[in-house]
Amino acid sequence: MAKSDFPGWHGTTIIGVKKDGKVVVAGDGQVSLGDTVIKGTARKVRRISPGGYDVVAGFAGSTADAFALLERLETKLEAAPGQLMRASVELAKDWRTDKYLQKLEAMLIVTDGDALLVITGAGDVLEPEHNVTAIGSGGNYALAAARGLMDSDKSAEEIARTAMEIASDICVYTNGNLTLETIG
Repeated sequence: MAKSDFPGWHGTTIIGVKKDGKVVVAGDGQVSLGDTVIKGTARKVRRISPGGYDVVAGFAGSTADAFALLERLETKLEAAPGQLMRASVELAKDWRTDKYLQKLEAMLIVTDGDALLVITGAGDVLEPEHNVTAIGSGGNYALAAARGLMDSDKSAEEIARTAMEIASDICVYTNGNLTLETIG
């Protein structure tokens, strides 16, 4: 099978919601290859604690690539304890300029309970304007749903759960099997 014929890994939805001193990162569990669901219980949201400093990260894209990036982020956080923004910028710079890292296909949402960031391979470290961000194939659906709920009485967790439920109803590459981590 030629590389151009390979259907590729597809999908996922990861959302980060910051409200009332809490930040929730939630992700679905579906892994698809082309139009086939390979696994429905993947864990794409993880807590890392370099040097006792809690960070929650969610990833979309290639799992192996995301784990390579999470390891690099942990190393950056060990070098700059308690400085998520600095560590994220350093990771994004490496990702953009390192010949090996440039080939990695993933995106990350990271938080330490204070900052909520999206890190991309284009060298971006983005902080959302409305305290909510989402990535992956169902990301725009989850983002729209969460933005619509931010002024409600719902908690960050309730908003994330509802937004993910809506995204899983719309995006065929997203399922309702959630992993959810709260920080802050």
